[in-house]
Amino acid sequence: MPQCTRAMQAEQLDAALPQTQCTRCGYPDCQSYAHAIAFEQAPINQCPPGGQEGVRRLAEITGRPIRPLSAAHGQETARAMAIIDEQWCIGCTLCLKACPVDAIIGANKRMHTVLESACTGCELCIPVCPVDCIRMQPITGQATGWAAWSAAQAAQARARYRRHTQRQAGRAAQLPARNPAPGPAPAAGQPTALTASLPGSAPQAADAAPMQADKRQILADVLAKAQARRRAQ
Repeated sequence: MPQCTRAMQAEQLDAALPQTQCTRCGYPDCQSYAHAIAFEQAPINQCPPGGQEGVRRLAEITGRPIRPLSAAHGQETARAMAIIDEQWCIGCTLCLKACPVDAIIGANKRMHTVLESACTGCELCIPVCPVDCIRMQPITGQATGWAAWSAAQAAQARARYRRHTQRQAGRAAQLPARNPAPGPAPAAGQPTALTASLPGSAPQAADAAPMQADKRQILADVLAKAQARRRAQ
């Protein structure tokens, strides 16, 4: 198959995927999985959110035989939404960074909340939460796969994911400007031009490491206590 035809097929395959961006297929996102099917002959049965109907749709596009959903990649289930127990949320923002569609809102040291209309049920926020305050709640009853998900929801999820990745790329591009490459290191024991002009700079530098260690220990203690309380419930 010509490369241009494979590229068109990859676009069709991507449009046929539910766009949950859950990575259960083994690829970073839905577009990467679609590309792998078109260009690398990846199996078409590795998308649990799409379920068996999703396999049928991919088979129709590729002309391949329909196969059972791969159990190694997950099972077809009802769509679920992430629920944050706000009583235990410590506002660490790790789940905000993990969500591929920006469905979680909040700020550092502030309570986080999930936008029900935007959550795809990808579960990527679960493993990053240090206090286990996020759970998945099924919200579609007996409906599973594409019966629990619409084309409009998939289109919205893809648009939100693209905005998310564009924003990440923009931030990454700004990092070199914010953090310029350091110049030659000063000789051992010699102050830099900046620190030499600051009174008491040597004691401050000496105290920095213990202070950082104290902060890390305090955070570790807070997380340990929160997890212990959760287990005791």
